[in-house]
Amino acid sequence: MIIRPRPSFLSLFFVMRGSIVPRILPQIIGLTIYAAMVVAAVHLSGLQFEKFNITPFGLVGISLSIYLGFRNNAAYDRWWEARKLWGQLVYDIRNLARATNALVEDRERIRPLLIDALLFCHFLRGQMRRADVMDKARELAGAPADEFSAFANKADAVMRCMGERIGGFRRDGVIDAIGYRILDERLATMSAVQAGCERIAGTPLPFAYSLLLRRTAYIVCLLLPFALVSATGWATPLFTALIAYTYFGLDALSEELEDPFGTEANDLALDGLCRVCEISVFEALGEPVPPPLEGERYFYS
Repeated sequence: MIIRPRPSFLSLFFVMRGSIVPRILPQIIGLTIYAAMVVAAVHLSGLQFEKFNITPFGLVGISLSIYLGFRNNAAYDRWWEARKLWGQLVYDIRNLARATNALVEDRERIRPLLIDALLFCHFLRGQMRRADVMDKARELAGAPADEFSAFANKADAVMRCMGERIGGFRRDGVIDAIGYRILDERLATMSAVQAGCERIAGTPLPFAYSLLLRRTAYIVCLLLPFALVSATGWATPLFTALIAYTYFGLDALSEELEDPFGTEANDLALDGLCRVCEISVFEALGEPVPPPLEGERYFYS
């Protein structure tokens, strides 16, 4: 995720960190060269395209804008829902730490439960990013973390282990039935967060939307120079590049937001959110707190 101050007017046109320009630059350059070749061919051949004007493109552009707006809104909704789910996870882990400290007097039994909550957080991050987080798990829990390495769904395995721990609290008389219900509710909401993240990650936007948008955008940009050449001459490549930047830029941004759990510039800072959870847990345990993660050139992973 990019977090930076608003750029000044002069630097606005040169900001690349977090911009989608590097991603769509091949399309912009290719269509600009293509438009220049069309202009050159028209001038050399003496062909006239006065009757082939911009009017039809206005109608197509309106339809394309509607589709782009719909897809962009749908992608942003997925991004924002994912952020709310991880915010809920931070909330639940803090509540779990507070409730455990209030209900359980044996401090030796509190730490394994809260460390498991951090393992759940990191395993969920690894599941969403398809990354191996076992090194981080071992750093937090030591050798017992290897018990979860054989599970396909490590986050769910940790959640079962946490359920067994609070069940042991109840059987041993450490907490009563009401205390058990309070802790179990925290685990239930954490499981709901995992299910919500899996739903977003496992259900992309329908492929037909992307296919329709990209086909139409390419058709418009390929035919546009013929409609502009009579009116704008050698400025045609400039206008073609500007329109290509708009269409393909919105499409690329929507594609990034559609999968909010990755490591691209506009994805969620899951590493930073996991560190927030670590800080909350270690403060609750009265142990040294790790520092917040710093951004690298405005980028928070």
